[in-house]
Amino acid sequence: MAAHFGNRLRKGAANTAVAAVAVAALAASQGPGATTDNQGRPTSGTQATQDAGGDAGGTATGNGRYYTDLPPLSSPTESPGPGLDPTTDPTIGPGSTGGSEAGIPATVLDAYKKAAAEARTSKSGCNMPWQLLAAIGKVESGHARGGRVDAQGTTLSPILGPKLDGSSGFARILNSDGTYARAIGPMQFLSTTWDWAGRDGNGDGVKDPNNIYDAALAAAHYLCRVDRDMSVQAEMNAAILSYNNSRDYLNTVLSWYAYYSKGTHSIPDGTGPLPSRRSDDNSGASPTPTPPKTRKPSTHKPSGGGSTGSTPSPPADRTPTPSPKPTPPSKPTPPSKPTPTPTPTDTVDHLADRGTGRLSAMAGDTFDRKVAVEAVTKAGKAVPKVRVRFTIIGDTDATFTGGETVATVATDSSGKATAPALVAGEKTGTFKVRALLVGRSVTGLDYTATVTEREADTLARTGDTELTCTPGGEFANQVEVKATYKGAVADGVAATATLITSSSDPAENDKGPFFKDADGKPVRALTGLKTDANGLLKLPKLYADNTTGTFLLRIGTAGGATLTVELKVAAATS
Repeated sequence: MAAHFGNRLRKGAANTAVAAVAVAALAASQGPGATTDNQGRPTSGTQATQDAGGDAGGTATGNGRYYTDLPPLSSPTESPGPGLDPTTDPTIGPGSTGGSEAGIPATVLDAYKKAAAEARTSKSGCNMPWQLLAAIGKVESGHARGGRVDAQGTTLSPILGPKLDGSSGFARILNSDGTYARAIGPMQFLSTTWDWAGRDGNGDGVKDPNNIYDAALAAAHYLCRVDRDMSVQAEMNAAILSYNNSRDYLNTVLSWYAYYSKGTHSIPDGTGPLPSRRSDDNSGASPTPTPPKTRKPSTHKPSGGGSTGSTPSPPADRTPTPSPKPTPPSKPTPPSKPTPTPTPTDTVDHLADRGTGRLSAMAGDTFDRKVAVEAVTKAGKAVPKVRVRFTIIGDTDATFTGGETVATVATDSSGKATAPALVAGEKTGTFKVRALLVGRSVTGLDYTATVTEREADTLARTGDTELTCTPGGEFANQVEVKATYKGAVADGVAATATLITSSSDPAENDKGPFFKDADGKPVRALTGLKTDANGLLKLPKLYADNTTGTFLLRIGTAGGATLTVELKVAAATS
């Protein structure tokens, strides 16, 4: 790839300058190492580090190394330019309409597209283009080292960044166990970031940073945080810088994004070109043009006429006129002392609750209340435009809307910051939501949230056919009921079914109708039942022994809903 870069310098210096100007325009004149807020405005280093998502490195990757190879100058859909031979020039791939760099390994390309599609559904305002994920994947790992992944998208060998131990220009970041952090996988996430940003992109129930489907989906959600919109250039810039806080990184990613946006094609896994130029290795840097040698003036005295560029000697009978002595420069006026910036009086003293109330929801539901806090001074005055980070803590699968467990929100003009809505997972129990002021030593607030099991308050049969059977036979119809809660479908609600002795005695009956277990033995009480996505529960077939009469089947659910169904066993009438 280094030779490829060199060819571009020799064959298209003018176009390289144009491309550089275009990328600089996209970068929106941000300085080296700058970060921006979600509107693309530069922010200070300390604040940016604190805002980046909660990990020690302040970015998804900890500002680790990345690949700096640039895309070909020609569009991936263009034919070779004048003087370019597709059989010898490395920018042109065999059988493709453009550069070989436009080829992305099939599984990796599929992961980018599926991740972007999911993000466009769950975070429609983000407008995530898959080409941005592809650009970051190219720069971070060369598309998982040229697509060296298995059929499920997991890398054939781990992709690990360098130890972030503070040497070689890297940040010093420690894991929770005291070891030095390393970026992991094809999208190069820090483990501390993956802990809260990880996603299951291939539906196998595991969040694996070494899996391109999982990592690409996590990257999409990470970039879309704080309601960023990728269709707004400043917000895309801010998202990229939150991934790796470097202007060079921003420019490189934008170059690949622009290139892939013009067209790509799928290539077999494992056949992708491998980048060679790393941000921490200058040995493969592009050659610097040698400046032309300056010709020294000739001292030869011409005979007759002299030649262009020669310097004739002064005539022997004339003394050169001395140059006037330079006037000594006047003393510079000392700069005026800068006016000190007044200390802000609106310093946040503490966070106060703003009517959050009781946080409780059933499993799978969205909490009907949001965590809300107010930043106030010691005198009780509200402070706007400071950032509050909300973090979900505890053994829970609850998240904020969009799937994150961390959200950063700026206080409004009244000093109030409201966290995104909480969405309960399937784990019941309690967890905490912690509100902290970003970048300042101010005591935070903890809120307890409770997830209860799914409930139903009403059960009803879906049919009204009488349930009858002859002695020793089986019932023709299975019992099916529908559960609702406050009029809405009650899905995933735990239920039981018991053949009881009588309406006044809920004890399990020892005669009459029965279900069968896996071994065909009679069973008169079922547990571990659950309503389906439509709130329906269909019981197994019922059988009858030789006892005749009217019997009762009682169905109950979490939340207290019950229904008693009559079952009749009678001899057949002639």
